[in-house]
Parts: sequence; structure tokens; C-alpha cells
Amino acid sequence: MPHTWTQNAPDTKVVLTLWPYRSLPRKGFAAMVLMAFLLGTVPLYGLLGTVFLWGLLPFIMLMVAALWWGLERSYKDGDILEELRLDDDILTLTHRPARGQTQSWDCNIYWARPEMHIHGGPVPHYVTLTGNGRTVEIGRFLSEDERKVLYGELQDFLKNA
Repeated sequence: MPHTWTQNAPDTKVVLTLWPYRSLPRKGFAAMVLMAFLLGTVPLYGLLGTVFLWGLLPFIMLMVAALWWGLERSYKDGDILEELRLDDDILTLTHRPARGQTQSWDCNIYWARPEMHIHGGPVPHYVTLTGNGRTVEIGRFLSEDERKVLYGELQDFLKNA
């Protein structure tokens, strides 16, 4: 599950950290690009020593470069981080998108409440936090099952706090 709850004992801060799931680790990224290169060059083995090799090689290199660029772009788009932090009685949600400004929301924990919008949100089982006159989303990039678990954990956390 791409989220963790941590609690620092000396200052009793509770932090929930959320991040998107990575289905392809960096080692898999390198293996995929290498495999695409090796399999892309198989048709060229019969053309070794001919002029046609130099006519096809740029297209295979372009295919490998496009694959590398697409996977790298996917990694950069997934550099999202959300932190829900409890300091004393103040609950702070910080959203760091892949590109753009960091957004922050804070509220007194006694007024904060989670809501799950099963239908009508941008994604099914859309989870929001309401408090301090605002409603903010949390964990939009998580899968549907992960959002359901997150909602239950948020309810329990806010109830016990």
C-alpha cells in the first residue's frame, strides 16, 4: 500500500505520507529499454554489411529513444507526494505535485472530517477532507481499493484524535 503512518514519540507528531504506486521499478525500466534495443536490432543481423542497415538503424534507435522518453516522463509525472501532519491540534495537508506549486491546507483536528464520494467525483470512491470552511482532496492518485482503506484509516485516526 503506497502510504505510511509514522509517529515520532518525543513530540507525538503523527504523519501520513501518500505516494503513487510504481509498477515498474528503475531496474525494470533499464531492463525494458535494453530488451527493446536488443529485440529491435534482431532484424538488422541479416543486413550486416549492407547499406540497408544504415537505413533502418535510425528508426530502431528512434523507437528506443521514444520508449525511454515515455517511461521517464511517466516517472516524473508520478513524483507526487502528500503529507497529512498532526502538530498539537492542527491538521495540515501538504500536496507536492510533479509540476507546479505546493499546496497546503490546515484545520483544527476537532473540525476535520473525511468524506467519501462513491459517485460524482473525478474518480470512484473519491476521498476528501472538510474543515476550516474548505474541502480538499486526498489520495486522488491511489487506486480505488487503496482509497477505501485510506478512508477507513482516516476515520479511525480522526475519531481517536
